[in-house]
Amino acid sequence: MTSGLWELVLKGIWITVQLLFFSALLGGVVSFVVGIARTHRLWIVRFLAGFYTEVFRGTSALIMIFWVFFVLPPAFGWQLVPMWAGTLALGLTYGAYGSEIVRGALNSVDPAQREGGIALSFTPMQRMRLILLPQAVPEMIPPFSNLLVELLKGTALVSIMGMGDLAFSGNLVRLALQESAEIYTYILLIYFVIAFLLTRIMRGLEKRLKAGIGKAPERRGKLAMPRPETTGVGAGAGGGA
Repeated sequence: MTSGLWELVLKGIWITVQLLFFSALLGGVVSFVVGIARTHRLWIVRFLAGFYTEVFRGTSALIMIFWVFFVLPPAFGWQLVPMWAGTLALGLTYGAYGSEIVRGALNSVDPAQREGGIALSFTPMQRMRLILLPQAVPEMIPPFSNLLVELLKGTALVSIMGMGDLAFSGNLVRLALQESAEIYTYILLIYFVIAFLLTRIMRGLEKRLKAGIGKAPERRGKLAMPRPETTGVGAGAGGGA
C-alpha cells in the first residue's frame, strides 16, 4: 500500500479508538446508574430501570444507529455529527447490557455485609459506597472486559453513516487496491490487537482492585500442590522423629 492509503487506515484506527472511548464512557455511566437503580427499594425505580434495559437489549444496535442519526435529529430540528450519534447509540445500547452486570454483582455481595451496614446506621448511599461497590466492582471487571471487546466490534456499525472508522477506511483501501483478502486480513489483525490490549488492561485492573480489598486474583496456571512438610504424613514423620 502507498503511504496515503496507510495514512487513511491510521486515521480510521484513531477514529475507532475515539469512538470506543466515548461509547465506553457513556456506557459505563449508564451501566452503573441503571444497574444500581435495578436494586432500588422503590418498585417504580426498579420498573423504569428494567424497562430501559429490556428496550435497549431487545433492539438492534444497527437500527438504533439509524434511528439516532436519521430519525431523532429531524424531530427536534437539529443534526448530530456521526461521532456523537454513534457514541449515543452504542453507549445507550451496551450500557443496557452493562447494567445487568452491575445488578448481578451487587446482588452477589453477602447479605450479611448489608446487615452490617444497617447495624452501623449507614444510610443506603453509604452502604452502597463503602460496603457494596468496593466488593462488587472487582467481580464486574471480567464481564465488563468481554462487553468492552463486543463494543469494539460494534464500532464497525458506524460505517453505515459514512464515518471514517477502521472498517470504513479499510473498505476504501480495498476498493482502491482491489485486494479484498489482503486488506480484510489486515483489518482483522488490527481489531484483534486492539482487543488483546483491552483484555490485558482490564486483567491488570482486576488484579489491582482485588488486591485493594485483600482478595487474591484467580491463578491461571498449574494447580498449587501442598508442600510435603504441611501434609499429615510429613507432620507424623516429624513427630515420630
